[in-house]
Amino acid sequence: MDKIEKIRELLESLGLPKKQQTDICVLTILSMANLRKTTKWKDASNEWMRIHDIIQFVNNYYNVGYAENSRETFRKQALHHFRTAAIVEDNAKATNSPNYRWRLTAEFVEILRQINVSDGPLNRFKEKHQSLVEIYASKKKMEKMPVRINGVDFSFSKGKHNQLQKAIIEEFAPRFAPGSECLYVGDTIRKNLMMKEDILNELGFKITLHDKMPDVVLYRSDRDWLYFIEAVTSVGPMDPKRIREITEMAKEVKAGKIFVTAFLDFNTYKKFSSELAWETEVWLAELPDHMIHLNGDKFLGPR
Repeated sequence: MDKIEKIRELLESLGLPKKQQTDICVLTILSMANLRKTTKWKDASNEWMRIHDIIQFVNNYYNVGYAENSRETFRKQALHHFRTAAIVEDNAKATNSPNYRWRLTAEFVEILRQINVSDGPLNRFKEKHQSLVEIYASKKKMEKMPVRINGVDFSFSKGKHNQLQKAIIEEFAPRFAPGSECLYVGDTIRKNLMMKEDILNELGFKITLHDKMPDVVLYRSDRDWLYFIEAVTSVGPMDPKRIREITEMAKEVKAGKIFVTAFLDFNTYKKFSSELAWETEVWLAELPDHMIHLNGDKFLGPR
């Protein structure tokens, strides 16, 4: 039996659905184990890999021709399901990070190393499968950042961008937007983590599929102020172009509009200082009690 059929048989014995026994799923495991057609099973490994690396491996060593734009298919059809089954794990980086990686779990790669020698690792995996699923799920959960939004507990995926968004909600809002409600905040994995579309619509804020929302939108009803906040760690400050885009999205909004760029620290702010639009505000998470006001006859307030 060749390696492809052997892995397919293994996945079936583990109770994986037929959709997770297809060639793309089988080849994903072979690539992640660095198993070529002639490689011995005992030499299976579980190094961290990108989906790009998986595609390159199967194309080179299994004579297939998956295109680079098939990454989403590998992710959704194979990797997401394998992660749920404790067959693979990720390194908990933000999904849009260039350092995001996957690997086989230690328990599963041991099955591959002894696949023709002993059923011990396979039997142990089956016996402990539910606990393994819970262990890897809790590991993933522990690597998330808890955040309380509008009195409800949520969690952000790990990463600097979400670290800054958490600071905006928990540190900026109480200081400079007291009593405000968060109407929108996204996550690097879940785009619309919080979205009060009904209130946004009532305020006249029209959203289409083509619009890029500000990272955080707060509304202070006692003053009828909307805060549009960009959380900047590498791109996207409130420059003149971004102000025009948001202004167009909010052209029907009567509430006062405040444009804020948030940075984690002063060094990051300095990198973008020449790009920032006048009549906007700057907030630094490392100096949470202070604001930088860019010109104008007013300090913090709608323009």
